[in-house]
Amino acid sequence: MAEIVVAEPSGESSSSSSSRRAYATTNAIPFTRSITSGRDYVPEPFDSEKLPVALASEIQRFLRVANLIELEQPRVAYLCRFHAFEVAHNLDRNSSGRGVRQFKTSLLQRLEQDEELTKGKRREKSDIRELRRVYREYKDYILKYGGERNLENRERLNKAGAVASVLSEVLRTVTDAAGSQALADTESIRAKSEFYVPYNILPLDQGGVHQAIMQLPEVKVAVASVRNIRGLPFLEDFRQHVAHMDLFDWLQICFGFQKGNVANQREHLILLLANTHIRKSNKQAYMPKLGDGAVDELMKKFFKNYTQWCKFLSRKSSIRLPYLKQEAQQYKLLYIGLYLLIWGEAANLRFMPECLCYIFHHMAYELHSMLIGDISIMTGEKVMPAYGGGPESFLNNVVTPIYSVIYEEAMKNQNGMTDHSTWRNYDDLNEYFWSPDCFQIGWPMRRDHDFFFVHPSNDHKIRNRQVSTEVVVEDTQTEEHSGEEIGVNTEERLEPKWLGKTNFVEIRSFCHILRSFDRMWSFLILALQAMIIMATHDLESPLQVFDSTILEDITSIFITSAVLKLLQAILDIVFTWKARCTMDSTRSKKYVLKVVVAVIWTIVLPVLYASSRKKYTCYSTQKGSWLGEWCYSSYMVAVTLYLLTNSVNMVLFFVPAVGRYIETSNFRICALLSWWSQPRLYVGRGMQESQLSILKYTVFWVLLLLSKFSFSYNFEIKPLIAPTRQIMQIGVKNYDWHELFPKVFGGLYGVLHHLGEIRTLGMLRSRFHALPSAFTACLIAPPSRKDKHRRRKWFFRKRFKKVPETEKNGATKFVLIWNQIITSFREEDLISNREVDLMKIPPPSEFLSGLVRWPVFLLADKVAIALSIAKDFVGKDSTLLKKIKKDDYMYFAVKECYESLKCILEVLVVGDLERRIISGIVDEIEESIGKSSLLEDFKMGELPALHAKCVDLVELLLFKSFSPLTRLFVSKVEGNEEHHDKVVIALQDVFELVTNDMMLNGSRFCCTLNLLSYFDQLKVFTLLNVTFNACRTLDSLYAYQHVAGDAGEFFSQIEPQLFASKHSIHFPLPDSNPLNQQIKRFVLLLYVKDTALDIPSNLEARRRISFFATSLFMDLPCAPKVCDHVIFQEEVKFSTEELHSSKEEVSIIFYMQKIFPDEWKFFLERTGNEKFDNLNNEIKEEVRDWASFRGQTLSRTVRGMMYYRQALKLQAFLDMAEDDDILQGYDVIQRGNDSLSAQLDALADLKFTHIVSCQMFGSQKSSRHPQAQDILDLMIRYPSLRVAYVEEKEEILVDKPRKVYSSILVKAVNDLDQELYRIKLPGPPNIGEGKPENQNHAIIFTRGEALQAIDMNQENYMEEALKMRNVLQEFLRNKGRRPPTILGLREHIFTGSVSSLAWFMSYQEASFVTIGQRILANPLRVRFHYGHPDLFDRVFHLTRGGISKASKTINLSEDVFAGYNTTLRRGYVTYHEYMQVGKGRDVGLNQISKFEAKIANGNSEQTLSRDMYRLGRRFDFFRMLSCYFTTIGFYINSLISVISIYVFLYGQLYLVLSGLEKAIVVEARIQNIESLETALASQSFIQLGLLTGLPMVMEIGLERGFLIALKDFVLMQLQLASVFFTFSLGTKTHYYGRTILHGGAKYRPTGRKFVVFHASFTENYRLYSRSHFMKGFELLLLLIVYDLFRRSYQSSMAYVLITYAIWFLSLTWLFAPFLFNPSGFNWGKIVDDWKDWNKWIKQQGGIGIQQDKSWQSWWNDEQAHLRHSGLCSRLIEILLSLRFFIYQYGLVYHLDISHRNKNFIVYVLSWVVIIMIFLLVKVVNVGRHYLSANHHLAFRLFKVFLFLGVLATIISLCVICKLSFKDLIVCCLAFLPTGWGLIVVAQALRPKIETTGLWDFVEVFAQAYDYGMGIVLFAPIASLAWLPIISAFQTRFLFNEAYSRGVQIQPILPGKKKHK
Repeated sequence: MAEIVVAEPSGESSSSSSSRRAYATTNAIPFTRSITSGRDYVPEPFDSEKLPVALASEIQRFLRVANLIELEQPRVAYLCRFHAFEVAHNLDRNSSGRGVRQFKTSLLQRLEQDEELTKGKRREKSDIRELRRVYREYKDYILKYGGERNLENRERLNKAGAVASVLSEVLRTVTDAAGSQALADTESIRAKSEFYVPYNILPLDQGGVHQAIMQLPEVKVAVASVRNIRGLPFLEDFRQHVAHMDLFDWLQICFGFQKGNVANQREHLILLLANTHIRKSNKQAYMPKLGDGAVDELMKKFFKNYTQWCKFLSRKSSIRLPYLKQEAQQYKLLYIGLYLLIWGEAANLRFMPECLCYIFHHMAYELHSMLIGDISIMTGEKVMPAYGGGPESFLNNVVTPIYSVIYEEAMKNQNGMTDHSTWRNYDDLNEYFWSPDCFQIGWPMRRDHDFFFVHPSNDHKIRNRQVSTEVVVEDTQTEEHSGEEIGVNTEERLEPKWLGKTNFVEIRSFCHILRSFDRMWSFLILALQAMIIMATHDLESPLQVFDSTILEDITSIFITSAVLKLLQAILDIVFTWKARCTMDSTRSKKYVLKVVVAVIWTIVLPVLYASSRKKYTCYSTQKGSWLGEWCYSSYMVAVTLYLLTNSVNMVLFFVPAVGRYIETSNFRICALLSWWSQPRLYVGRGMQESQLSILKYTVFWVLLLLSKFSFSYNFEIKPLIAPTRQIMQIGVKNYDWHELFPKVFGGLYGVLHHLGEIRTLGMLRSRFHALPSAFTACLIAPPSRKDKHRRRKWFFRKRFKKVPETEKNGATKFVLIWNQIITSFREEDLISNREVDLMKIPPPSEFLSGLVRWPVFLLADKVAIALSIAKDFVGKDSTLLKKIKKDDYMYFAVKECYESLKCILEVLVVGDLERRIISGIVDEIEESIGKSSLLEDFKMGELPALHAKCVDLVELLLFKSFSPLTRLFVSKVEGNEEHHDKVVIALQDVFELVTNDMMLNGSRFCCTLNLLSYFDQLKVFTLLNVTFNACRTLDSLYAYQHVAGDAGEFFSQIEPQLFASKHSIHFPLPDSNPLNQQIKRFVLLLYVKDTALDIPSNLEARRRISFFATSLFMDLPCAPKVCDHVIFQEEVKFSTEELHSSKEEVSIIFYMQKIFPDEWKFFLERTGNEKFDNLNNEIKEEVRDWASFRGQTLSRTVRGMMYYRQALKLQAFLDMAEDDDILQGYDVIQRGNDSLSAQLDALADLKFTHIVSCQMFGSQKSSRHPQAQDILDLMIRYPSLRVAYVEEKEEILVDKPRKVYSSILVKAVNDLDQELYRIKLPGPPNIGEGKPENQNHAIIFTRGEALQAIDMNQENYMEEALKMRNVLQEFLRNKGRRPPTILGLREHIFTGSVSSLAWFMSYQEASFVTIGQRILANPLRVRFHYGHPDLFDRVFHLTRGGISKASKTINLSEDVFAGYNTTLRRGYVTYHEYMQVGKGRDVGLNQISKFEAKIANGNSEQTLSRDMYRLGRRFDFFRMLSCYFTTIGFYINSLISVISIYVFLYGQLYLVLSGLEKAIVVEARIQNIESLETALASQSFIQLGLLTGLPMVMEIGLERGFLIALKDFVLMQLQLASVFFTFSLGTKTHYYGRTILHGGAKYRPTGRKFVVFHASFTENYRLYSRSHFMKGFELLLLLIVYDLFRRSYQSSMAYVLITYAIWFLSLTWLFAPFLFNPSGFNWGKIVDDWKDWNKWIKQQGGIGIQQDKSWQSWWNDEQAHLRHSGLCSRLIEILLSLRFFIYQYGLVYHLDISHRNKNFIVYVLSWVVIIMIFLLVKVVNVGRHYLSANHHLAFRLFKVFLFLGVLATIISLCVICKLSFKDLIVCCLAFLPTGWGLIVVAQALRPKIETTGLWDFVEVFAQAYDYGMGIVLFAPIASLAWLPIISAFQTRFLFNEAYSRGVQIQPILPGKKKHK
């Protein structure tokens, strides 16, 4: 048979939907005659991509294949389309699905058109034979070429496989319809039906056995183990369903799993077994059998949580293994496979790990019963699974019922609007399985159990009656299971009961802070009390504490402690009340008992303290004892008893192993010991660290607390004691009514770990010689496993030396890796072509073998310096050599130039005489060097001239038409034949210069050469002897030449022209790439001067290369071979990307060109273009990629993650290739060696896959959204990229549509997406937080043992990807008692290079992710999961709930809960800084504020969460402190700081208005006492806050130098960094406090783009009105009032010192958004903003009107959190509003009109005035409503009348009641806050007053307030906009970073459309 060539697609898919009348029929073949009869047949592709969602998955493959083969096989294409039509018709006969009718009509028309025309094109007599012929051709092609591995054949094989797979299905259908005569053919086709199966990584079908990955030994043994079904029961029956069965097929038939799930988990387990096997095996030879060690390791990992769960519930494990070793491995694989199948199909149940344990427990028992052949007592037959049967039995009967509970409970959340206590989240449902009560659900599960009831009952007194019911599952249960399923006494209720919350209730209250960290608050309160007591006693020495009186006073703190414990016990009862239904009785009794005990101590201790005060019983010790006499009292005895429990805890703290054993043991004595202190929960047990770790963080905290308390005692408490006493002694009668310590420690820790060892290019050049050896030690796998432990594990162990010339192999590998890194830099356009040549290291070549050749940028100017040194040097050769060798790079540059010139001359000069001349000169030079007589034999002064001659010579060897600088960077060296004579002259010039001018015995050498030439002409063969004889008479010849002047004529007659013959030189030079590169490098060495010292010029390239070099000197684990290292996986969350979108008429491309000018220039250079306007379509697509790679887009993320695959292939090449292959280079071998290339691809696929989790891809694909094609293009570009998405389609069941959801994984095949796995879901997956649900649906498609979840705003780098296998080795390094489960990695913020805000954010992030996380991981041991670069132990997390939590609202910050969950489940989190991943951050103020609001919301929800509570209660004391201060403590402390400002100002206002402060100050002055005023003023300087910048200074100084750190710190202050961070403080505190009080936490999208655009005044007001502006105005009013009433007695300096920080805070909160708003002071923008503001404030709201269009819509949305707030929260809001009324009360009595009357009637009259003002506003509003439209003049007159009336009233009061101007000001200051207070109260009471007319008045009044505040804010901004210098100054400080890099910002800000 002739060879078949796979057909290519015949054209682009285009829509062919017809507008003809819809056609529907029930006939099987509803065709009429062809409508194209008589025409020529011109096939057109039918649109196979735009299909109805309900049909696409079933018919798309047939339509695609039809388009693919239509040109060569038109009839077969017709049959494929016909089959697709039949399938579509059978799926939806009534065409009721969306778009089905139109599709069927269009396809039917196409079939009518093609039916007759294609029939004549077939080669066989029937359609069946035609199909069979084409099918066999494709099958034979696959069998023939299936073993070939070149890329071209692989693509053809993929296409052939796709065609054959579809044809086999069509042929099977046709033959089935043909009847019995085709039965034999049908059976044959069915036997081959699995020959062509789409695959993900492993082609497990029969056609894939020849692929390289299937030839790997580890894969072979894993596949063989999975296919070992020998000895399993029911094989004969099951083989009727599956021809080629394995363990997974057997489990599928038994338990009813889905086909896609089975295929997915089969590959999953095989890859796990293969990688574990090769890592565990020490043998290098092929092993035909899977090792038991690999299976045992997986068993331990997968079932550790399950066995712990069984132990916790006192149940025997269902995993039971036989004694025979051969059967045991098969059983283990069955149990692992069963768990994976359960997990893979569990959908949202994967967030409930113990629920999965429950399911696995019962199914594993059924599996064991089947394997041993148990007989059911009830049926008398063999035991079969309770839920076996169809392919979706497990989904429908097990997953769906539990999912329905999750879904209905989540719907009660109402998108975060309801209270957490009213619905059960994932944790509540999962924690029900922590109790033995869960076994009452039974198996099969009882649907009437309370667990499945989701509607809370109003009747809490449900009558129960006990009956004995039999829950029958299998009567063959063993004794261990008899109490679980059989004969369980359950409660049959007349009415089902909602179980409610489990173990914990999330209640919105600030008391959670006190409850979770009660030990910390108690400690701080008691410490404060003790220090106050000590300061009161004026202690001079700490030993005075032991004085009996003082000690007795100090011990009073235990009374306070007892009160606090009582409060804690009461809070425990209150907060767990709603979980009482699921709480066991012992726990309830314990809570009650704790209250009783606390009450007893609260009574006993104060009574004993009062009764026994100063009543001691004393005893004298032995004489000479240091104790002397010691005394005690009954109170002290009671205190001793009170502290007994604490002493037990202290002992367990110092012996963690004992505490761990007590907490995890099931012994009753252990349970009794731990019963009082902690509730018995499944998580949070045994979290103790090792003794060494405990010692480290204990020392840390002891030192920190000692320093903190010392400072507080000496500078904050003790100085206030004396002034307080003096003030209290003054008889006033006349009045009216921790950051420093951790940062230093973290910086020191970073220094010890070599962080910042290479910070600058100069340091890189000085340490570059050590990089090859460091690289070999860190990134090259050792030759043997023993060498893995060869390195010492100490801080200062790495001191690498220069690479020895003998270590050629390691140096060669370093050269290969280094050049790949430089190549990646060029592909990313970070460096230019010139810089590539300067930075690459030439590989070892045949020309200069054995010579170390460093990159040219290290050798820049070295040759010139060496020439200048040698030219004028006087002395010995050894001295000159020593001087040159001082600089290693200079020595190597000189040596390489010399060797390069020799090499070029050897190739260029080919004549015998000329070669002997060159050889003679070289011998003379080397002889002089060997004798150390070079300075004596040669004139060094001529070296510059020789340098110039050499440059001229090499220039002639290059292009003639380019300038010298251009010639340097052309890849191919071409000479010009016309320059032959010039080359000859240049060679002669060099020869004459060397022999005549440089060589001191040059004439002697010339004589020798003349003799050689003469004897050559005479053909004398005794050349050597004659030459020697002639040389003996040289002296006489010299004399003769001096005497006889014509002696030279003799030589001139016989001397030919050197180098002049055509055969003397080889010019042009041969076209050899090594030679070309050598000449280019030689020219670079001669040309390049000091300009190369700044190579690379791009700042990002400098940073990356410096960090990579630094990381090689850090603590990297030893790299394993690629085949040995842990497999890992990427998961990326996809979001929208718009590469060419624009805003304010500035295109993103133009923006990128201005922001990255050097990279844009390098891009144009790489593509060979000079201007952007001249680009063709292909280059424009590259421009699109270039822009995408610089934004926060999916393209950038995917490219960065795919560097892992490139790095793996490169490292595998270094491990597998021979030395000769390495010398040839990676790219050459990969292109020319198909076998090696296939092996490299196979290893990379085995170790790495990359999944994009994009739930919207299905809908985007069906709607032809451009982003769907962009994602497909990414899959085509990166073959190992996979996309997981959720498909939502309608299925017709009983003529009713039903939505069906499926998780689907696709890859790119034949430039189209191919479905790999389809797993049906029980319902919509997004029922919780979107991001974790998105991760959860895709995590089942991940592979391996490690997983990295990357967000779409991140990227990676080639040089960092090379270190991934080192990082993964950390999972195998046990630091302490357990291996890590989360590996934290460093992040680099790549968005900090443009604006000042972005710079601030990048430094803020750097401070946290470096110093912060470094100290969290070690020594504090409280690092959780903060960043997406973190690597997860995948198996650990998939068996414990996943890599995040998804409960709605409470898990808003989903990532950090992965760390909490890991820690609570005894995981271990580490952090490593030797690898970094890029990350983008928000760069505009509004974006930053939204992000910080989201984080603050998340932290407030964390405060309420059970995870935080358990960490706070389960950690030991010092670890608890670390946990608090590094998580929610930051937000709590920030909130306390802001509240303290309010307390301070209101307190000062009280002192001023009451006259108390005046009385104290005046009386103190009379008595000449230093007042409290002076004490406060003296401490105000400490409030400067400069120490807050210490983390940034420490980190920058560590990595870039402390001088740069200091400069950056000062520059940041000049760029108003303090304003930015102060403003951010307001954002954090507002959203944190409001969310805890009222809820309303939600995800806030911030966008991914770079923002330098102007935000309107309206937008800023909407964002910051309630969070900043209102608070800023309130503080401003308080400061003004305080200033008005203190002037009479207080100095202005004291006022300024006390309040300057608050003035700064209030002004920052008011005006920072406008300071950081680009073009914020541009007059044109100001005018537009004013118009927009007035339009927005007056626009009526309503349904469908967004808040950015109307004030009313915004106002209603802004108070949405109050609508759903609880009663307590509303009351707190009202109580907080009372401060405005108290403020008003204090002011009205200071009015002159009151005449110092203190009667209450004055306050009442002030309310009358307020009511009159309200009525006046209301009257104006009513008048506007009725008169402004039709009676405009009347309305104006009405307003004039009201104004005159108000004015007359004020004048009358001034005349009659002595109302002063000051009174008017004070009234405004008093009544404005009161009005706002009334508005806030009305908002809190909205449900009560919304239906009354009062609410309309509230809305009008609120609008007036917002309008007034807007005007007050707008006025100063508009005033400053008049001054042009203000706008220029603002632009400068906002974009100073961009200006410093030469970026043009001005063209971006105005928005010039012409650049678009």
